Amino acid sequence: MTSSAPAAASVAAPNTKTMHVTWLGEQRYLGVSASGHQLLIDNSPVKIGVSPMEALLGALATCTAYDVVEVMQKRRTPLTRYRIEVEGVRAESDPKRFTTITVRHIAAGPGIVEAQLARAAQLSHEKYCSVAASLSSEIHVEALLEDETMTV
Repeated sequence: MTSSAPAAASVAAPNTKTMHVTWLGEQRYLGVSASGHQLLIDNSPVKIGVSPMEALLGALATCTAYDVVEVMQKRRTPLTRYRIEVEGVRAESDPKRFTTITVRHIAAGPGIVEAQLARAAQLSHEKYCSVAASLSSEIHVEALLEDETMTV
């Protein structure tokens, strides 16, 4: 099976992010970004990586963490300790998507006011975090098929 556009001929637009994922056996996959960074996704019986849904939670947590840290620094109240605990509740039936995700921001630092931290988290979740925005929107996903023996 081939797609209408060969992979070698596709050129990513400036705002496009790419990840190439290779099956390693069982339910284990290695994702490699365009910059060469790797992500091990694993749903095998003996896991050595995170599951796809855990990776999604991690992406949301790190995206919002980046924003919160930046906002607090700009307000001249930098954080000295910060972590996020994220929990997702999945639907009982397929595709078992997340129905609820709870993000807990736990922070400390001199001069940190709870209202300022809450505002930074709100700004991230409602305005800046692209992962949160992607999760709350309808995304067009297109699946193309390509026969590996046909690629150059």
